[in-house]
Amino acid sequence: MTASLSRVAIVGAGAMGCSIAALFARHGLDVTLIDPVAGALDRARSTLAMRLSDLPDAARSEASARIALAAELQAAASAALVIEAVPENLALKQKIFADLDAVCDPATIFATNTSGLSITSIAQSTQRPDRFVGTHFFMPADVIPLVEVVRNAATSAGTVERVMTLLRQGGKRPVLVKQDIPGFIANRIQHALAREAMSLLEKGIASAEDIDEVVKWSLGIRLALSGPLEQRDLNGLDVHHAIASYLYADLDNRTTPSALLTQKVADGQLGAKTGEGFYRWSDADREALLRQKSDDLRALAAWLDSRAEGQPKPPAAPASHTDS
Repeated sequence: MTASLSRVAIVGAGAMGCSIAALFARHGLDVTLIDPVAGALDRARSTLAMRLSDLPDAARSEASARIALAAELQAAASAALVIEAVPENLALKQKIFADLDAVCDPATIFATNTSGLSITSIAQSTQRPDRFVGTHFFMPADVIPLVEVVRNAATSAGTVERVMTLLRQGGKRPVLVKQDIPGFIANRIQHALAREAMSLLEKGIASAEDIDEVVKWSLGIRLALSGPLEQRDLNGLDVHHAIASYLYADLDNRTTPSALLTQKVADGQLGAKTGEGFYRWSDADREALLRQKSDDLRALAAWLDSRAEGQPKPPAAPASHTDS
């Protein structure tokens, strides 16, 4: 039985860092949230209050009291696990972990919340690659159940076990990504879907609203209950093979971002945060939608979790050639 990771520090008090802090505080863990950027901790107080606002008064007060705020990396010195949640900049992440390496106990486990940067490259900035993993949370991190735990080339089995145990303690459903590949699992699948959706929009096949409607009310509603491989089994692999034989050649397979996406970025149309992307957004619309989606996702996740209790499990997959 491995020792529990009872003290957690999070570096980066943006939206992701705050939601990870709220997650662990909700589940009774003490958290230190660290950010040296001027004004970041003041903004974090407001974000944390919003992320915990659905709790009853007493529970909200208890969870809030479990979160300490600090501006210096030294505050991570006593943590058993440090999770980095700063912007997706390899050099920045490497610098933070090199500094943490000098501050923290040699036994402390480090985790990066990168969405797809090389875990091995980040781990090389430390003297503890065996105690280094990726922990890819999904926004909002205190709502979406899954976390991808990604090994680097040197991560020990004990490190993986301890991190996954902590995540389960925090109500998460961790999965192990055995190889450090760009984008891990979810972003590779998500970007393949988005690439085809943007291609359909570019070609004038349908409007953005109708493309999203198709995904939400056909694929999306089914994916909540059956993953793509399980669904292929249910449909029949012969059926999938027959369709794939004529369809794959017509799918978008560009290896660079689409012209539509590139132009929108060049024009500063970055989505909800700038008021326009594929849709037009007001500040009020954005805040109301984010809050409503967070509440709806929490309710959906709770329903799916309760439904899973006592439900028959899908049959075990046969061993693949990559399994040991």
